[in-house]
Amino acid sequence: MSDAAASRSSLYAQRIVCLTEETTETLYLLEEDWRIVGISGFTVRPARARKEKPRVSAFTSAKTAEIVALKPDLVLGFSDLQADIAADLIRRGVDVMVFNHRSVAGILAMIRRLGGLIGCTDKAEALCERLAEGLNRIREAASTFDIRPSVYFEEWDEPLFAGSLWVSELVEMAGGRDCFADYAQHSLGKDRIIADPGEVIRRAPDIILGSWCGKKFRPETVRSRPGWDSIPAVRDGQLHEIKSPLILQPGPAALTDGVAQIHRIITRWHQQQHAVSTPPD
Repeated sequence: MSDAAASRSSLYAQRIVCLTEETTETLYLLEEDWRIVGISGFTVRPARARKEKPRVSAFTSAKTAEIVALKPDLVLGFSDLQADIAADLIRRGVDVMVFNHRSVAGILAMIRRLGGLIGCTDKAEALCERLAEGLNRIREAASTFDIRPSVYFEEWDEPLFAGSLWVSELVEMAGGRDCFADYAQHSLGKDRIIADPGEVIRRAPDIILGSWCGKKFRPETVRSRPGWDSIPAVRDGQLHEIKSPLILQPGPAALTDGVAQIHRIITRWHQQQHAVSTPPD
C-alpha cells in the first residue's frame, strides 16, 4: 500500500469484525480483507478466512468480551436476529453497523455501502457491476426456456420455512417460478413458516430445493412426508440440495454460485421435459 493510500485508509475503519459471512466475503473480494480482525464461526467463504481470522461469533450469539478485546473500530452485522449482540457492543462503546437487506438489489446496495464505509467506493462499484453482469447472463440464458417449472425452496424442515426474498428473486432469474413467492415477501422468518404441510401439496412444485440452514438436506425425509408422494417434484425425483453458504447468506455467494446452481438444476429439468415430450424416431 502506498503512503498516500495508507493515509486515506487511516480515515476509515481498519479493524473490522464481521458477524456474518457475506461481509467477510465482500471484503475479501474487494481485497480489503486486511481490515478484518474477527469473523463468524459459520464462515466458509473464502475458505482461507477460517485459517486467517479468529472466530468470535455464531449467528445469534457472540463472544462479546473477545470482540471488544480485538479493539474493532467497526463491527458489521445482519438483521434483527443480531440486534441483541449489536446493542451489547454499542453499550460497550463499539461502533456497529447492522445491515437489514433482503433482496438482490439490497445485496448490491450493501456492497456499495460497505465500500463507502471503508473508502473503497470505486472497487465496490466495480464488484457490483461484475455481479450484475453475471446475473444478466443467467437471466438471458433462462429467457430461452419455453416453460418455467414451479419451484419450492425449503429453508428449514421443522417447521417448514419458505425461502427469503433474495432466494425467490434468484429462482425467477434462473428460469423458475417460486410457488411460495407470497411468503418470500415477509422479512421475518416467523412469517415464512408454512404451518400446513398440505399447502406444499396444493401448490404442486415441479422442483424442490432444500437448504436447511447448515443442516444436511435429506430427500428421503421429504419423500416420507404424508401425501407428498403426489407432488410432481417428489414423484419425479426433483429433490436437490443447495448448500446453505451458497444461498442463505445475502451476499456475493448467492449472486454467483448460488444462482448458478439453481439455473443448472432448472436447465436439466427443462431438458428432461423436452426429452420426455419428444418421441423417438
